[in-house]
Amino acid sequence: MKKLIQTLTETFSPSGYESAIREVIRAEIDGLADEIRVDALGNLIVRKKPTKGKDARRIMIAAHMDEIGLVASHIDDNGFVRFTTIGGVYPQMLMGARVRFYSGLPGIVHTEPLDKPTDTPSVDKMFIDVGAKSRADCPIKVGEVAAFERPFLDLGDRLVAKSMDDRIGCVVAIEALRALKSTPYDVYFVFTTQEEIGTRGAETSAFGIDPHLGFSIDVTAWGDTPGRKNFDMALGKGPAIKIKDGGMLSDPRIVEWMIQTAEKAKIPYQREVLLGGTTDARAMQLVRAGVPVGCISIPCRYVHSPSEMVDINDVQNAVKLVVALLGNPASGL
Repeated sequence: MKKLIQTLTETFSPSGYESAIREVIRAEIDGLADEIRVDALGNLIVRKKPTKGKDARRIMIAAHMDEIGLVASHIDDNGFVRFTTIGGVYPQMLMGARVRFYSGLPGIVHTEPLDKPTDTPSVDKMFIDVGAKSRADCPIKVGEVAAFERPFLDLGDRLVAKSMDDRIGCVVAIEALRALKSTPYDVYFVFTTQEEIGTRGAETSAFGIDPHLGFSIDVTAWGDTPGRKNFDMALGKGPAIKIKDGGMLSDPRIVEWMIQTAEKAKIPYQREVLLGGTTDARAMQLVRAGVPVGCISIPCRYVHSPSEMVDINDVQNAVKLVVALLGNPASGL
């Protein structure tokens, strides 16, 4: 699993440019599903048909493929690249960061002089240095996209990489699909596009699938480092079952289904109430006449930074939980 995590996190694919990660995932799930297709927005839709029956309930599981990034907006006379953000990129995470453009060209992010060394620069004061000496010899053009450039780091149980959000959710979906031998449901694993800029891929794919219920697999924030308060979430204590986030209330029936399944299978879990942010589940919930949804979250330190950290045990237990949910019929849903 660690090798798969490394492969997915080191693949360059910010929002709108998911073709590379889609091909990596497609190669991993080849032969594991009954149907595989790509829709107009680039979502990879992977169907696992029910073992018996033709009128099984459709369940959609969404994990987004994209990552946050930057896009060049202006090249100045000295060849420095001005940029804007793709998704929730925090300026304090950018100082000194190394990035790589879609073309493969690397660059370093820095800022104009600050009034005080302790000030946090705004994005409009920052630039990417690609080693150019002038606008004429700058190899970057307006509109080219970049993403963080950081290698995968194995710290034993703790794993660090850029784009754990949400390649780790994709890993859980891939491994669950690999382990799921039979299901009473008509299951659609959807590796979605453009989540970081508004859960767009989940919205369009859910409209096409028209699921009876669904859930997303994504990361959540953390509460177990110095100074973190009022958020009960720790690495290594199990995947989180989301009750609420900044954009979505989970259906109580989905929450209860997940909790009962985890307890019956003796899978450790945490209860999540996230004060801000949301996932693909919000978009799924509002499609057509409405879809009951929930979310399984992987606790992740330093979300939306170049070095996001997860615990391998949480990932493995998330896989077990997804397989247990999909492998057995549930009452009351």
